[in-house]
Amino acid sequence: MTRTEEFEELRPLLFSIAYRILGSVSEAEDAVQESWLRFEASPAQPASAKAFLSAVVTRVSIDVLRSARVRREEYVGPWFPEPLLTDPYEDPARSAELADSVSMAALLLLERLSPLERAVFVLREVFCFGFPEVASAVGRSEAACRQLAVRARRHMDAGRPRFEADRREREELAGRFFDAFREGDVDGLRELLAADVSMVGDSGGKAPQWGSGIFGAENVARLLAAIATPFVRIGGVVEPHEVNGQPGAVVRDRDGKVVNTLGLDILDGRIQAIRSVINPDKLGHVGPVADAWAVTREAKEARRPPVDRKS
Repeated sequence: MTRTEEFEELRPLLFSIAYRILGSVSEAEDAVQESWLRFEASPAQPASAKAFLSAVVTRVSIDVLRSARVRREEYVGPWFPEPLLTDPYEDPARSAELADSVSMAALLLLERLSPLERAVFVLREVFCFGFPEVASAVGRSEAACRQLAVRARRHMDAGRPRFEADRREREELAGRFFDAFREGDVDGLRELLAADVSMVGDSGGKAPQWGSGIFGAENVARLLAAIATPFVRIGGVVEPHEVNGQPGAVVRDRDGKVVNTLGLDILDGRIQAIRSVINPDKLGHVGPVADAWAVTREAKEARRPPVDRKS
């Protein structure tokens, strides 16, 4: 097998490691590309391409994360990871576990860890690397990595997201939710929302947003219904799609351009959280991006009663 073939075979794993460390599709893709350049330039063939490339992509991601954290401190409004529609790394035996580890809720928890803790947790707990491999990847002793893993696990366990165990039930509930959303059905929406549901948007100050968030079933149901009716009237489409391993949707304008993504956290037969990513800088990998401000203005116009020209 050539180096190119080895790299392409490992690319899904490398991207999935980098994305979980960085929470950014574009930065993860850059980290994978940098890993290829270093692999290609390596004068000797590594004994294990997987170990070599995993270590490189981890180190690159740690460096990127350290600089990204400064930018995130200055971010306007709530910060969410870039939405991931499909995780390229597949392991049928661990598909549910891998989906949970890439959820918005899990990635937001990972934000609380130091870059080293985050990298160790991802390699050890998500991808089941042995401690010798983890130590080599992050440049620390095995003993230090064990301590980092314990600390990281403690933080993650304290706030670990829980989701509906039955995937089919979760998807069925999400389907009912998006049907009620398209129809502007307040009662139907309210019935599916947890009493303390939260709806938060990440616009980065570059698109319309809901302040710091909307909270409570009544408030969220009424806002969703008020948004949906004029949006559908102007040709908007709500396209159900898995987002970060959980039920969600891609919202498009009449031309098929992406307005935002929606991700749902579902537990105990109710929607606990709705997270929207509407920052155009985070949506380019999903498809051509709409002008959310223009869509909002047009939807507001569609809410107004028609003018009686005869009078």
